[in-house]
Amino acid sequence: MTDLERAVRDVVIANRILANEGVVDAYGHVSVRHPGDPTRFLLSRSLAPALVERGDVVEFDLEGKAVGGDGRPPYLERFIHGAIYEARPEVQAVVHAHAEAVLPYTISTTPLRPVVHMASFIGARIPVWDIRDSFGDTNLLVVNMAQGRDLARGLGGERVVLMRGHGFSAAGRSLPEAIRIAVYLPLNARVLSEALRLGEVKPLSRGEIEAHASMRPDEPSMYRAWEYWAARAGCRDLLTGRT
Repeated sequence: MTDLERAVRDVVIANRILANEGVVDAYGHVSVRHPGDPTRFLLSRSLAPALVERGDVVEFDLEGKAVGGDGRPPYLERFIHGAIYEARPEVQAVVHAHAEAVLPYTISTTPLRPVVHMASFIGARIPVWDIRDSFGDTNLLVVNMAQGRDLARGLGGERVVLMRGHGFSAAGRSLPEAIRIAVYLPLNARVLSEALRLGEVKPLSRGEIEAHASMRPDEPSMYRAWEYWAARAGCRDLLTGRT
């Protein structure tokens, strides 16, 4: 299996994981930077994540244009991916989702902050980007590069950016890391919401966050989670190359 074939396979697995873990439903998407060309990325055609197969994965340039003339309908918000890859050379994977548990923190003044160990690597600061600030009233979708670049500026050097009334985008140094962020971000949001109902919250300290966030993207425990979620999503054969 070539690096490109493996990357395409992993995009399929990532879509299945996100769907199985309830991070995405009919909407949302995940991409990986092309292993042989950093000016391109791999993303499914417009399709519900649970249904993505190898043949659905399309190669795009950083402007969101399909390479090779693939005429199948793409995701409207592919510009989120292209703009983040353009702005952040170290980023190797991007997830965009509308997880319900996260949405209250996109529209309230209460900040989303890491409060559980397994979510500490989402970062101490999670910015909220509001498309209305630069583009006025829209349908809240990121449908061109100007909007995508503005979102990427809102993300800055962080790992997650919330999008007002919309969802979140996450940037990982590897695909397993991006998936891990996307899975644990809603879990952390649910725990924080419940804790706020109980009373005073004791969030993780910056030192605690940095100690966990320093984990390498190729750490064995990172891949352990990837394998576990892939197996739960019915992708064991894809992992082992039996299909």
